Amino acid sequence: MSAPIRHVPRERGMVLITALLLLIVVTILAVGLFRSFGLDEKIAGNLREKHRALNAAETAEQYAEWWLSSATPPNGVNCTAPLAAPTVCSNPITNLASLALPGAVAYTYTPTVPTPMPVSAIGGPDVYYNPPAFYVTYLGLWPVPGTSGTLYQIDAVGFAGTPDTAAIVETTYLLQSTVSNLTQNPEQ
Repeated sequence: MSAPIRHVPRERGMVLITALLLLIVVTILAVGLFRSFGLDEKIAGNLREKHRALNAAETAEQYAEWWLSSATPPNGVNCTAPLAAPTVCSNPITNLASLALPGAVAYTYTPTVPTPMPVSAIGGPDVYYNPPAFYVTYLGLWPVPGTSGTLYQIDAVGFAGTPDTAAIVETTYLLQSTVSNLTQNPEQ
């Protein structure tokens, strides 16, 4: 008797093709994840720089408020660039974005507490591109009857590690002056 003939199906390489296709899909997913991770890092870095600039601008604004409340500021003088000392100006800033430009009409304030602010025109992650600056505008007397005070507008700018990262804040500040009669009324 003769042995039955077996037909061996031809191997067509389906396992190899399937493995290569899966490898391509996994590679595309991995490249996408790596690109997404790099984008997330850039977003986080930009957000950090934005917060640094905003904090520097708010520091200058708070310093200007402190300066206004601790001195007897004048009603305002015509200011020209750059200001060498804190000054109350009678001419408002026409373009807030000009505060972030070199040579702006503003008083540059360098915080020194607790340590001096590191400033360098080179910039970088641990330094600031420019020190923060502020501009105070006299707005007039407080218009509410029965109270007295003076209104000021404070515009402040802060930078982070590059000239492209600047934040500008603006506030209206009321410096109230109160008068009290401390003598007793003799009729009481």
